[in-house]
Amino acid sequence: MDRFEAMSMLLTVIEQGSLSAAGRALRVPVPTLSRKISDLEALLGARLLIRTTRKLTLTDAGIAYVAAARRILEQVEDAEREAAGEFVTPKGELVLTAPVLFGRLHVLPVVIDFLALFPEINIRLILSDRNVHLVDDHVDMAVRIGRLPDSTMIATRVGSMRTVICASPALLAGHGVPQVPEDLARLPCITLAIPLPSPGWQVRPAGSDMPGEIPIVARLTVSTAEAAVDAAVRRVGVARLLHYQVARAVEAGTLKIILEAFEPEPAPINLIHAARGQMPLKMRRFLDFAAPRLRQTLDGGT
Repeated sequence: MDRFEAMSMLLTVIEQGSLSAAGRALRVPVPTLSRKISDLEALLGARLLIRTTRKLTLTDAGIAYVAAARRILEQVEDAEREAAGEFVTPKGELVLTAPVLFGRLHVLPVVIDFLALFPEINIRLILSDRNVHLVDDHVDMAVRIGRLPDSTMIATRVGSMRTVICASPALLAGHGVPQVPEDLARLPCITLAIPLPSPGWQVRPAGSDMPGEIPIVARLTVSTAEAAVDAAVRRVGVARLLHYQVARAVEAGTLKIILEAFEPEPAPINLIHAARGQMPLKMRRFLDFAAPRLRQTLDGGT
């Protein structure tokens, strides 16, 4: 039997949570997958999985073996990359992901300049406002805006981004310019349909370093920042967005930032990648190339 293949299949089963899901991911029939794992258990003389109709559970031996198998396969992958020259000559495909508008405005220009300098590297840039899972989706590096959860990912800080509250001058002329966050209670608001810990907007009270929250009632809820900007420009209500999302409208005078003294701390922006062994040269070259350029672009948190 091919032991490396069986190890890889076992890891996929654990990551996917079931034999059927792993079979679909690997495009392998479930009976074949089950037989490969059974053969591996027979070779080891130990049971790795407890299988029921509802779920799969690793045995104690299985937990230890999966951890070892993951390390072994990562070492094999690194060795193959080194043999192929990825650790000596920057080449191969690099998969990146970033939020849609931020990626188009700030990441794509960096990628275009990078490609001109490194003809043996190809880049697949995934623009998505969903946080793509780096390992499961086979992504090398991601741009993340906001506080990062504790994880094994390696983060390189490249800047920060303000969260601003804005409205059209015409709307403000009709309702008056809010002087304190509580004034928003008398204005229509536009919100994004994304999961939030609470329905309010986070602000920083004047003279305090601690964030606070004000309740708002949405006149309109939309699923994209672009739609929120369009609605705010057309006087539907007040919007709370990241500065880069409204920068052009503010420059054009169709939106005005309000309550600047009450903005929360700017959100950090990081380039993150998985901490797995030696970094391939293509990733190191991109990180060294992109980080200073993004820092220069984002200087001032705008």
